[in-house]
Amino acid sequence: MKRSTSLLGLTLLLSPALAFAHPGHEQHAGLLAGLTHPLFGLDHLLAMLAVGLWAAQQSGAARWALPLTFVCSMLVGGLLGFAGVEIPLMETGIAASVLAFGLLVAVAIRLPMAIALSLTALFALTHGVAHGLELPDASSPWGYAIGFVAATAALHGCGYLLVRLLPQAAAPLVRILGAVTALSGAWLLAG
Repeated sequence: MKRSTSLLGLTLLLSPALAFAHPGHEQHAGLLAGLTHPLFGLDHLLAMLAVGLWAAQQSGAARWALPLTFVCSMLVGGLLGFAGVEIPLMETGIAASVLAFGLLVAVAIRLPMAIALSLTALFALTHGVAHGLELPDASSPWGYAIGFVAATAALHGCGYLLVRLLPQAAAPLVRILGAVTALSGAWLLAG
């Protein structure tokens, strides 16, 4: 146990550059830049995987409505970012989304649909504005948007499939992943 705790601590210690820098798309344009943006920002990666994990813990329409709401709201945010619209405390909102989605997965809570969708939309908007504001020079905004939407949907799908394909006995593992995500979100907020 001590070794895994030390490994987690070392990983978190060495990853601050990934938290807010979103490396990997400076040298790319358009679609490729959009695809890499969510994958190389620790905050985006964790939040988007957690949305998929949380959706898979739900029942009924929430299973598809949560990821769909995230993607659509993120796209709206991206368009706002392309227009130069900034929102206050954007990076704080993104870090808070990692914490919140991680906690939601860790406790496997089923919120009323209106609250769950509103929370998801609000956090997705912050992610989208960040994506839009970080449009690389000389990039096609539409290619970039298609890229970050596709990468986000894929990350949601990975989180969802992880939960759905694991045996029921592995449900505590998913909650542990949620707790680790929440701790990462707290660390991002503190930084």
